[in-house]
Amino acid sequence: MLQLRPSHTLDGGDRGWLKARHHFIVSHNGNPANHSLGALIVWNDDEIAPGKGFGRHPHSDMEIITYVREGAVTHEDSVGNVGRTEAGDVQVMSAGTGITHAERNDGDEPLKLFQIWLRPRRPGGTPRWGTKRFPKRERAGRLVTLASGIVGDGEALSIGADARVLAATLLSGQVVEYRIHPSRNAYLAPSRGAVTVNGQRVATGDGIAAIAENNLTIEATEDAEFILVDAA
Repeated sequence: MLQLRPSHTLDGGDRGWLKARHHFIVSHNGNPANHSLGALIVWNDDEIAPGKGFGRHPHSDMEIITYVREGAVTHEDSVGNVGRTEAGDVQVMSAGTGITHAERNDGDEPLKLFQIWLRPRRPGGTPRWGTKRFPKRERAGRLVTLASGIVGDGEALSIGADARVLAATLLSGQVVEYRIHPSRNAYLAPSRGAVTVNGQRVATGDGIAAIAENNLTIEATEDAEFILVDAA
């Protein structure tokens, strides 16, 4: 089953410095149709104004993956990590037993990012953070795994969840296939352009959930880039 989540069905808000859309329900008065998918519980599409960001705040027992769409995010945390992740690249934070962190836009242009939260396989563990470059030429016309908690996923950033996060950059008309076990779930959102997923059109701002599907055929209807999460 495919469930299209058009942008107008997503919850969100505008705080001035932060414009947010929530692909998954995050409050009791949100859209109940946009429920979580197994370990995948949050997918926020955020735009953060220059010079603004999230101050120090805590997390525990959560795997948080940030894909930067435009601009760059600066990260600082309570275990001594400081870093900057630029457009097209990914950072991962395993909150483990507990961590506080801040994220901000130190640039002159709006920062746009996807932030994805996954429940870990098991609670606890040592908090950690990492970032990695993923040049677009490496995912041109094909899917590349950015972060994964599944054995055998090579050089992807490691996470503690039974999930993988993938990306592809496609020219108009290009097609990629992704096999998924029907016991697992998947969610896809374009970061640029538009694609069809098994014939259903998904444009920037939209998302689509795949439940009990065996195969996803993803075709770019215009030059596009998308993120795909496969989670138990």
